[in-house]
Amino acid sequence: MANRDLQLNSGMKCAKYMLIIVSFMFALTAILLIMVGTTIQAIFGDFSLFIDGHFSSPPALLIAIGFILIAVATLGAYGAVKESVMLINLYGVCLFLVFILEVSAAIAAFVMQSQVRGMLIRTMHQALTEYDSDPYVAAGVDFMQSGLECCGVDEPEDWKDCYGPNKNATLGSDDVVVPNSCCGRLAQDVSDGQVTCLETFDYGCFRKMNFIVSQSAMLIATGATTVAFVQLLGVLCAFMLAKTLRRNKSIREARRWQLQQSLGVLISGGKMAPPMNSAVTGYQQLDNGEQGTHEPYTYTPQSPSVN
Repeated sequence: MANRDLQLNSGMKCAKYMLIIVSFMFALTAILLIMVGTTIQAIFGDFSLFIDGHFSSPPALLIAIGFILIAVATLGAYGAVKESVMLINLYGVCLFLVFILEVSAAIAAFVMQSQVRGMLIRTMHQALTEYDSDPYVAAGVDFMQSGLECCGVDEPEDWKDCYGPNKNATLGSDDVVVPNSCCGRLAQDVSDGQVTCLETFDYGCFRKMNFIVSQSAMLIATGATTVAFVQLLGVLCAFMLAKTLRRNKSIREARRWQLQQSLGVLISGGKMAPPMNSAVTGYQQLDNGEQGTHEPYTYTPQSPSVN
């Protein structure tokens, strides 16, 4: 009996510590998801001029999943410490809901990746045409060209029909005037203070922008998919551990009840008292068949008869 109880307690502790470790791993994964989502959201914010608004939904969803997963992991660890079957089952259900959210984020990212090329071609050409008329657009285009060290959409010649100094002028491809953000080397004339572009970036910005946005979407999709499948294993593990804890608790309660029955312990009013027939009280009650079954014996003396 002692060996069985020791094995039972060892199994309970093993299941409890396993769930605590799994919850801790999920908390680390949640922090990683928050970091990835925040980084991608910051990248999309820097190039928000060229990225449609719905593209910010997958990274925002990834950040929300990270915070939810931290709360769920805390719930799982608390349920494991308390050995609560109800909390562990709730933990498994919450993990399954997080799994659904992660699959949704992965699907949205995969769909977003297929739309990147068409979106960038449209938004970048539109930005070039509005460069002279809108200071906000000009600041966004300059930030992109100087930060990525590129010029135009596909090539610097894209500015030929969009930039003000090039309009109403017949210029060759080598004479196209580009904004200063396209220049890798600038020279300033001391006499009049004018800035001259000495070296122009040779490549357009589309390839680099397409790489950045596509890889960001791919990172969201692959990261959410990988974590989702790990999360599904966590759901199965949580339900299996809850089942193990329930079975171990049932076995432990059954053994406790058997021990009480074998000792003849009666529980009443929260107090434990030995039975009436036990050797502890020193009193043994007679059965009904042993009480009042004999008639009282009457002695009648017999005298000799007198004839």
